[in-house]
Amino acid sequence: MTQMFRITLPDGSLREVPAGTTPADIAAAIGPGLAKAAIAARVNGAVRDIIRPFDGDAQLALITAKDEKDALELVRHDLAHVMAEAVQHLFPGTQITFGPATDDGFYYDFAPKDRPFTEEDLPAIEAEMRAIIARNEPFVREVWSRQQLIDRWTAQGETFKAEWAAELPQGEELTIYRQGAWLDMCRGPHMVSTGKLDPAAFKLTRVSGAYWRGDQKNAMLSRIYGTGWLNKKQLDAHMTRIEEAAKRDHRRIGQEMDLFHLQSEAQGSVFWHPNGYLLWRQLEAYMRRRLDAAGYAEVKTPQLMDARQWEASGHWGKYRENMFVVPDEVPNTEDEGPVLTGEGDLMALKPMNCPAHVLIFRQGIKSYRDLPMRLAEFGCCHRNEPHGALHGIMRVRQFTQDDAHIFCREDQIVEEVRLFCDLLDTVYKDLGFDSYAIKLALRPDKRFGTEEMWDRAEGNLRDAVRAAGRAGPEYGWEELPNEGAFYSPKLEFHLTDAIGRTWQCGTIQLDYVLPERLDASYIGEDGERHRPVMLHRAILGTFERFLGILIEHHAGRFPLWLAPVQAVVATIVSDADDYAGEVMKQLAAAGLRADRDVRNEKINYKVREHSLAKVPVLLVVGKREAEEGTVAIRRLGSQAQTMMKLEDAIATLRAEARAPDLV
Repeated sequence: MTQMFRITLPDGSLREVPAGTTPADIAAAIGPGLAKAAIAARVNGAVRDIIRPFDGDAQLALITAKDEKDALELVRHDLAHVMAEAVQHLFPGTQITFGPATDDGFYYDFAPKDRPFTEEDLPAIEAEMRAIIARNEPFVREVWSRQQLIDRWTAQGETFKAEWAAELPQGEELTIYRQGAWLDMCRGPHMVSTGKLDPAAFKLTRVSGAYWRGDQKNAMLSRIYGTGWLNKKQLDAHMTRIEEAAKRDHRRIGQEMDLFHLQSEAQGSVFWHPNGYLLWRQLEAYMRRRLDAAGYAEVKTPQLMDARQWEASGHWGKYRENMFVVPDEVPNTEDEGPVLTGEGDLMALKPMNCPAHVLIFRQGIKSYRDLPMRLAEFGCCHRNEPHGALHGIMRVRQFTQDDAHIFCREDQIVEEVRLFCDLLDTVYKDLGFDSYAIKLALRPDKRFGTEEMWDRAEGNLRDAVRAAGRAGPEYGWEELPNEGAFYSPKLEFHLTDAIGRTWQCGTIQLDYVLPERLDASYIGEDGERHRPVMLHRAILGTFERFLGILIEHHAGRFPLWLAPVQAVVATIVSDADDYAGEVMKQLAAAGLRADRDVRNEKINYKVREHSLAKVPVLLVVGKREAEEGTVAIRRLGSQAQTMMKLEDAIATLRAEARAPDLV
């Protein structure tokens, strides 16, 4: 008797089909339009090849290009395989390693036979990829044994793949995908064939070096990056965003505005210039006022703490590779002998502030009436990021968090998280970010705590977002399995910037673990000791990264209250030099950050230079303005000038320059 499977469709309808039936068969049975549009299937929640037969009873949802997230991942995965085949065809002897999809495309790491690849190689590779797409080669899934894989890769001279295959677990189902004669180890899924790809919807973008398995002790490989989309319209829009992003690059604008610089003598640390630190101070002062108004108490904790404290918190075992470890001993100052004996106790620069805040909470006896207790710190931290991962001020080794920890009772969790959501919403909107998404990162595989504890923590965060009115689709609500910290689930807040990029900045984590590990307690209404709940929270994340995002979001054209230099008084003729000095003095007296430009240069030259430096307002003065007590106001990005009496101009600018929380 033929075995039958029960397949349930999204509308609840049920189909009984014989073993061997595929999702493609069901799509064809529903109609020719769906059969043509369907590119993959979600079977019992997992994305699978549309031509892979069902294993048993299943829930089925067919994936089309309208399911953009899934469709893009399939397209990019397919393109990675097509690129690898193209490279090996054009450059015989090249070894393949890995080629995953990324957020906007794909890459593949290669070990070239003769020389590293360069960007001059990319056009030929693109052309070969289009030829492979045109051949419409089917993607075929096959199950192989580990020994088959090892033998295949060894015979082909693929030493990297053979090494990886030898480490795969015995007994696990191992799959390869082939397109024509070319194949690679791959879990899948893939679309039906290469011909499903749009040959006009991808572009190879750059080449870089990458170490085998990410270890600098291993061989250097050539990594080729590409971007892939469903159609040419999406590709064109993406390339336009890339061009705009290059114009907004915070490193470029930082140089033009003289905000900061980086250099090798302090890898991953920022040298803030006067203008840049003015910007920092404005943001810090704004955040401090917001925190004061929200009932936070600001603290300051040590940067260097004994390793035993990090062992107690759990960070030493889970996070040590990211910490700067310091021996607690006086170094040898003699020319002979080692600088350090290696016998001193170990200390570490703090990579985060939370254990120190628990130590403050533990000072003195706390009552249930003292809760919630909100401790905030603009804490300087250090993390030992690899050199290759550093990126401007966006990814650094020394950074300052806008960190805070809320110690509260169980019955206060939902309200505290709700209040945080409201505060974060206000801050983001004040800083020019009107759109953000909220994600709930759920328990990871490796974690502390019981299942009951994680159930309770995740449930409380869901309840809090609902209480804040932000659990709907307009806030991009999504749950992310396995993305939580080892000690807690967390809400993540993803900003959308002016050109549509998203940045994960804010977070709030609900932690039952650290108070237990560090023995934090309060006296409850019943007179007994209880563990507080600890909420780890940040709005900006780190000042360095957020300022980089802010620079790129505004393209350096900050709102007047944030701008490092708010106005420059520029003279047309030297006869107005004294008047320019008086104007600047009155601007400063009104609390405005102003400068003057009395150089012997033409006014158009001065306008261009200060426009490049993104000065929001130019006050142009000449002999007539000096005689009449007026100024000609010229706004950044505008050709027009507005004549105003000096006192009126100062009053207008002073009102515009008030921070949003002071209006």
